[in-house]
Amino acid sequence: MYNNKIIQKDMKEIINSGIDFSSFMNKTVLITGANGMLASYYMYVLMYLNDHKKLNIKIYALVRNIKKLEDLTNYSARNDIIPIQQDVCEKIELQDKIDYIIHMASSANPKTIVKDPVGIIKANIEGTFSVLELARKNNAKVIFTSTREIYGKMPSEINEIREENMGSINPIELRSCYPESKRMAENIMVSYSYQYGVDYCISRIAHVYGPGMNIDGDGRIMSDLIEAVVKKKNIVLKSTGEAERAFCYITDAIKALYLITLDKNKNQVYNIANETETITIKKLAYNLVDWYKDENIEVVFDIKDEKNKYVSFKRTKLNTDKLEALGWKPNIALKEGIDRTVKYFNNN
Repeated sequence: MYNNKIIQKDMKEIINSGIDFSSFMNKTVLITGANGMLASYYMYVLMYLNDHKKLNIKIYALVRNIKKLEDLTNYSARNDIIPIQQDVCEKIELQDKIDYIIHMASSANPKTIVKDPVGIIKANIEGTFSVLELARKNNAKVIFTSTREIYGKMPSEINEIREENMGSINPIELRSCYPESKRMAENIMVSYSYQYGVDYCISRIAHVYGPGMNIDGDGRIMSDLIEAVVKKKNIVLKSTGEAERAFCYITDAIKALYLITLDKNKNQVYNIANETETITIKKLAYNLVDWYKDENIEVVFDIKDEKNKYVSFKRTKLNTDKLEALGWKPNIALKEGIDRTVKYFNNN
C-alpha cells in the first residue's frame, strides 16, 4: 500500500509542507495500532523520510495482525520497521530506547461498539497504562489520538468548542464506552505527567477520511459513502441525512499530528478538524451521485433505529485556533479528498 501512487503523492505533499522533520534524525518511534488508517499514514511519513531524506528513523509498529502490516509496508524487505505483534493492553517490552510513542490503538467502529464495548474500553484504559509505563521508563513523549466525542453534548450557549470547553456524556448509554474511555485515557495522561513527569500531547480528532479507511461495511458515514462509490452500489441512508458533518482529509490530519509531535510546549491538547466545508449527510450523498455519474448510483433511504451506534445530539463546530497557531491550516477540499480516496481504492 505504501507504494500506491496516491499515497506517494500524499507523502510528497506532507514532506514538502514546510514542517521541519529534522528532529526525527536517528530517533526511535513506537506506533500502537499501526495498521489503522491514521497510524499507517503516520508510519508512511517516517518511511518516506527514511527513503528520501535519509533520517535513519527506527519504527516499532505494534499490531495484532502481522500480515496486514506486511501488506501495508512490505516491512520484511525493509530495515527500518520492527513489528511487535501483541495486544496493546499487554506489557510492552523493548530493548531500544524510545523517543516518541504515537498511541493510536483504539476502535471507533460503530459495529464494534455494539459487539465489543468492553474491548474498546480496555484498549483505551489498559492500553494507555501500558503505553505510559513504557514512556515513563524511556522518558518518551506520548502523542495520544483522542476524539471530538469526548466533548459530549455542549451547553446551548457554546457554538464553537475550544480545548478548554467540556460538555456532558451519559455514562449509561452504550455508545459512551468510546468517549468515556477516551476521556479517562486523557486523565491518565495528565496523571502520569503530574506524578512521573511524562511528556504528552493530546489530539482530539474529528471525522478524518482517506486512503486506508475501512470501506467494508464499517458503519461510519464517510466509509459507507466511499464504499458505495467504489463498489458502484446505491447509497443507503439510514436517517433523514439532516445531520451535519465536517470532514478532514487524512494529509491535513497527519500534518497536524506532526506539528503536535514536534511542538516544544509540553502537555498540550489540540483540536484537529476541517470546519471549512460543513455539509449535511444528505447533501454529501447527492453530491457523490452527481460527481460520479458514470457509476449510475442513487440515494436510497432506509431509516432505522441507530441509537446505540451514533451520537444523538447536534454537533458543535470545533475551534482550531490553537492548532493554527502552530502554522497549520487545512489544504485539501472535500471533493479533492474524496476523489483521491476513490482513486486509491480503484488503483487509479
